[in-house]
Amino acid sequence: MNNLTNVFSTVKKESPILYNIVLFHFFLAILCLAGLVIDDRTLMGINVWIKPLKFAISDGIYIMTVGYLITLYPYPKLKTNIINNIVAWTLLIETLIVVFQASRGIQSHYNKDSVFDALLFMSMGILIGINVLVMALFIIDTIRLKLKTGKPIQWAILLGWSVVFFGSWVGGQMIGHLAHNVGVADGGAGLPLLNWSTVAGDLRIAHFFGLHGIQVIPLFALWVSKTWNITIKKQILAVTVFGLLYASWIGYTYYQASLGIPLLKL
Repeated sequence: MNNLTNVFSTVKKESPILYNIVLFHFFLAILCLAGLVIDDRTLMGINVWIKPLKFAISDGIYIMTVGYLITLYPYPKLKTNIINNIVAWTLLIETLIVVFQASRGIQSHYNKDSVFDALLFMSMGILIGINVLVMALFIIDTIRLKLKTGKPIQWAILLGWSVVFFGSWVGGQMIGHLAHNVGVADGGAGLPLLNWSTVAGDLRIAHFFGLHGIQVIPLFALWVSKTWNITIKKQILAVTVFGLLYASWIGYTYYQASLGIPLLKL
């Protein structure tokens, strides 16, 4: 809990705009929860507010992660502010588009029913493309710069960004297919809340675990550094093994989904 408090206080101090955008995402998540209670409209078999709820939470966590990790890079203030604003505002606009389309009871993604809907979908693609470029920048700078943290955690951050980059590539595959599912049309039976297909392949699984690698792997490294009484080299080895296992899991879920096989068949 102290570490989480430190993350929030650091981000609030270093980038108030980004911090407030994160809070707005969590406010949107609360509104979506309210929508789940008072609005019984469904879209493709689930309540219309489930998707914007997931986006508000996921994007909020990601923006907060960027806002904290960037404080570890030896960037000048101007560069930090530019990156923070790019990430925070682009993802806020993306989330607002998802919320807006949900409020209309229609799809936000892969929707080309009208010129307006197609433009919104295309806009989200551009916004995500900008963020992928930022991820690439983080990967390069994590390799070439010395971060203000220990070597095991810097190594974990590099692995995390690399996994996120792959997760974004999976997102690009979904755009290419204009669908989440492989083997069936989108909207069939799925796991509660997550809605991952239980009858066919679902590329969202690899996408989900990929995007959250930048939290999972560095947190593992932090835990190892604080609780394991081993040398730095062994910490790096432990992080490497964990990162490879995590990446293998993502690769497996992607391969399985690409064959049209559900993660859990119910």
